[in-house]
Parts: sequence; structure tokens; C-alpha cells
Amino acid sequence: MIAIPFVKASACGNDFLIVDGMHAPADLIAFTRRICDRHNGVGADGVEWLFPAQDADIRARLFNADGSEAEISGNGTRCVAAYLCSEKPREQVVVRTGAGVKTCVLTAHSETSFEFETSMGEPQVGDEFAIKVAFGEARGIPVSMGNPHFVVFVDDFAPGWQGDAAEIGKHHDFKYGINVEFVKVQDAENFEVRFYERGVGETQSSGTGSCAAAVAAIFAKRAQSPLKVHAPGGTQTVRWEDQVFLRGPAQIICRGEFLS
Repeated sequence: MIAIPFVKASACGNDFLIVDGMHAPADLIAFTRRICDRHNGVGADGVEWLFPAQDADIRARLFNADGSEAEISGNGTRCVAAYLCSEKPREQVVVRTGAGVKTCVLTAHSETSFEFETSMGEPQVGDEFAIKVAFGEARGIPVSMGNPHFVVFVDDFAPGWQGDAAEIGKHHDFKYGINVEFVKVQDAENFEVRFYERGVGETQSSGTGSCAAAVAAIFAKRAQSPLKVHAPGGTQTVRWEDQVFLRGPAQIICRGEFLS
């Protein structure tokens, strides 16, 4: 039996396990599923596996709770930055992700809590279109933040919205699946979002999802930059200039060993 050390961190309730790649087992998929299990494992939305990088402080490979690999998590990247800052004080952390290099600038710190503003790159946004689903028609705006999103504006969050989001996320129009955001606009600078992520399901928050929702809202002239994204797990701020910047907290929850 092998004891694999991990750190658990959370960004607005979107929680991740951070594991040094030197401890990576041969089967990352199976191990990720086990350690992310909320009943028989540690529990998390995903694992950020860390490896050396030549052009960044660290390279992070994100595996979702179901074992699938994703390009990036905005919140996960911020958790990685918090972990590195907890190991050695620094003003910024540069992380190589599957969606490119992201720079997290430290804006606040108190014990195990950190706040960063992360440069998330230039978004790709398309025109709104509709897809046919069992519950009728879903109209949304496609946005890529290095990973794919479909942003749907709603008047309110209907009971059982998770089932609708799951159907959208697996629609045949989206060959590799898609992250789904339901957005309820409050005013030009505030909106509420519910997230349903590939490989995870409902999450309390999403960094790239917050960015995608903000970009879609600004693109559709429903909001203006900067704006606050309110989710069940907390609030993040997004501004869209030459690129998108995401500001939000990350907290180190615990450290431990997982027996494998």
C-alpha cells in the first residue's frame, strides 16, 4: 500500500485535490475517480496534477472527478497558485495549463486564504443559436475560454435545472461535451449563475464558467465590464479588456495522505 500526499483547496466551493506528479500512479483515471469520490475517497471536483515546466512555475494537468481530462479550470488554477504561495511566499504564480500559460497575481493573503487576479486569455465567442432538447429548445451563446461553454440566459432557475443542463451538455451538437451555464441577469454589473460542468456535474462555482458567462452577457449587451458573478459558492469579479481577467479567492482546506 502506498501513501500519496495531497493538499485540498477550494475556490468558492469548487474544490480540488493538488498532487505532485512524482506520486502519479500508472492509472491516473482510476486513481482520480477514487480519490475524488465524496463517500469512499477524499472528495473533490477534480485533481490538479503538478509537473515541472520550463516556461512557468508549474504545469498543471486537470482530471475531473469522473477521470476525464480537461483543458483548464479557472478555479483549479487559482487553487494551484494558492498551494504554491503557501509553500513559498511570492507575488505571482505562472501556471502552464492545457489552455496555455496563466498568470495569477496575488492581491490579498491572510493565513490559509488567498485572493488572485488571473489573466485568462482572449475568449472566443459565437452568435447565439438554438438546440433541440427533450424539454423543448435551448438557446445559448457558445464561448471558449480554452475550454467550451454554452451560456443560457434564464428568467429564473427552474426546479430540476440540473437535468436540463445535463442534457444540453451531452447534446450531439457538442462532440466532446460542453460546460453549461444558466445565467440570471440582475443588473448591468451583477448576475447569478448555475454551473453544470463536463465530467463533474453541478458545481458550486466555476472560474472559466464565470468568465464565459460574463463574456456572453457583455457580448449580448446584457451587462458591462467589470461585473460580479454570484454563484452558490461565492462571488467572483470578471473584467474583459484586451483579454479576460478573473478575480476571486482560494483557500487551503487540509493536507493529508491517501492510501492507494
